[in-house]
Amino acid sequence: MRIALVYPPPWKIPAPGQVPDPGGDGPPEGFRDGDIDADFLQTPYGLLSLAAQAIRWGHQVKVLNLSSFPWDEVERTIARLDADLFGMSSFTANRRGVGLVAKCIRAHHPSARIVVGGPHATALARETLSHHPEIDAVAIGEGEETLREVVERIGQGASLQGIAGLAWRSADQVEVGAPRARIAELDTLASPHGPFSPHLLMTSRGCPGSCSYCAKNAVWGKQWRAHSPAWVLSSLQHAAAHLPVKMLMIKDDTFTADRKRALEICRTMRERKLGLLWSCDTRADVLTEELVREMRLAGCQRISLGVESGSPSILKNIGKNITPDKVQAATKMARDVGLQVRWFMMLGNRGETAHTLRESLDFIRKGQPDQFIFACLSVYPGTRDFESLAKQGALDREVYFDGDFLELKMPFDASEQDTAVMSDWFERNKGLRELHRPGVEHYEAVLQRLGDFHAAHFDLASACYHDGQSERAEEHARRALDLGFPAPGLIWNLLGCIAASRSAWAEMRACFDQAHEQDPLHAVLARNRQAIKAWESSGGPLRLVASSEFQILERTQQPTLPGPLAADFDQWDS
Repeated sequence: MRIALVYPPPWKIPAPGQVPDPGGDGPPEGFRDGDIDADFLQTPYGLLSLAAQAIRWGHQVKVLNLSSFPWDEVERTIARLDADLFGMSSFTANRRGVGLVAKCIRAHHPSARIVVGGPHATALARETLSHHPEIDAVAIGEGEETLREVVERIGQGASLQGIAGLAWRSADQVEVGAPRARIAELDTLASPHGPFSPHLLMTSRGCPGSCSYCAKNAVWGKQWRAHSPAWVLSSLQHAAAHLPVKMLMIKDDTFTADRKRALEICRTMRERKLGLLWSCDTRADVLTEELVREMRLAGCQRISLGVESGSPSILKNIGKNITPDKVQAATKMARDVGLQVRWFMMLGNRGETAHTLRESLDFIRKGQPDQFIFACLSVYPGTRDFESLAKQGALDREVYFDGDFLELKMPFDASEQDTAVMSDWFERNKGLRELHRPGVEHYEAVLQRLGDFHAAHFDLASACYHDGQSERAEEHARRALDLGFPAPGLIWNLLGCIAASRSAWAEMRACFDQAHEQDPLHAVLARNRQAIKAWESSGGPLRLVASSEFQILERTQQPTLPGPLAADFDQWDS
C-alpha cells in the first residue's frame, strides 16, 4: 500500500508578496512573524513512529513536512502525490490546516482514504468528523496498533467500522469504537531511527505528573511507560552513525522520570563513546547530583525544566507537585556540572494575578536559569482546564472550529485588570530570554569537577574568549577538539574568531572553512561566513559571533523539518 503521512501548515500560508486568502482561510487577524515557534515546525515524532511501523509491515511510506509551505505549493504537492492512504497529525495550532489539506486531498484524490490522529483530533474526534466530511476516520490516542488495523481493512477493501481506538463516519452518523488498550511493551515498536535519521528521540510516553493544562493523559494514558535502555541505546547508536551533525533532542515529557533507567542510558552512552550532544525536558523533582553529572558526561548540553510559576499557590492550583525550593536546588545541581538550564514558565493559570506574576519574576532573578521563556495559558481539548471551563459554560468546544486563532490563549480566572497587566508584560517580554551567562570562574570549577571532559573545555574556551583571554581560549578549544567534541564546527568557529581578534586573517579564513565543512547549515557559522565575504568586498568593521549554543532547528531538512522536497518525492516503487 502507498501511505503518505503529512504534517500540514496551520492555515493557507500566503507566498511572499501574496495577499492572505480572501476566503478567510489565511493567517488569523493580528498574526505576526514569531507567533509560531520553532517547535511547531518539527514533524511530530508520533508521525515518524507510524511511518516506521508501516515500513516494517512492508508498505511504501512517505513523510512530508509542509508546516511552513505556502498554500500554492501545498496544493501542487498534494496534487502530485497519489497515495492510497493519507494520514495527518492534528494539533490545536494546525487544526485549520488539517481540514484544508483534507479538502485538497479529496479534490485531487477522491478515492484515497484520509485518517487523522494527534492530540487535538483525539480529544475532539466526533466534532472533527462532523465538521470535516472529507476525513474518513480519526485515530484516538496512541496510533500504531490502530493504524495496523486500518491498513489491513483498506487492503481487504473492508469498512473501517468497529476498529478499537477509531472514530468513523457511518452514513450521516459518527461512531466511536471501543477504547484501545495502550501498548504495554513499547520495545515491540520499530524505531524511527532506522528508516529515518531524525534529530528527535522519544524514549518514553506520558508523564508521572498530572498538571491541569496538559493533554498528555488523553493521548498516552495516565501510566508512564518507557522503552528499555537497550532499545533507546540502539536508536542512539543509529543517530550517532547517521546524523550529519551529532546533536539530538530527547523529547520525552519527563526523560528522567525513572532515574535508574536514565542513569543506565547515560552510562552506556559513555561506555560506547557515542559522541552525541543532546538536550532533554524533565521535572525538578526527578533529578539528583549523580544523575545530572552522568547526563553531562554522556553529552547532555541543556535541560529544560517545566517550572511554570514561582508562586507556591499557583503550583498547587495546577497540580504541579513541586516547590520553588526544589526547582532552585535542581537548577543549581545542573549548573554545577555545566548544564545549560532553561525554565518553561506560564502566565494565566488558575488563580494568576499581577502579584503571582511578580512572584515568578522574583523567583527567576533568584534562581538564575540560563534561559527562560513564558507562554500564556493555552486551553487545549483533553485537559482538566478545558473540561473545567466547558463545565462552567465559559468555553464552547465549537470555538475550535469557528475561531481562526493559532491557540486558544485565555487566562483561567484572572480579573480584567490583572489580565491587562499580564498581557502588557508578556507583549514586552515574549520569546526566549537569556538571563545568565556564566563566566570563566564558573567554568573553571565545572572543569575541575568533571575532569578532562571535552564539553567542559569548550565552555571554558568560550568564556575565556568573551573575557578577552584569547590564548587560554585557544588552548581549551584545541583540547576540546583533541578530546573529540561532537560538534567540531563550533570549535573551528571559535578558533576563527580568536584568529580574527589578533588579525591573523589567513588562519581565520582557514578556520571558518573548516567550520563550514563540518556544519554548513549552522545559522551562526553561515552568518560569520557572510560577514567575512562582506568585509572582504567592502571593508568596514568585521563583526563575528563566537557561539557555543546548542542549535539544531536551523537545519531544515525533510522529513523532520519543512525543507525542500526531493524532486522525485511523488514517485513510488512499481
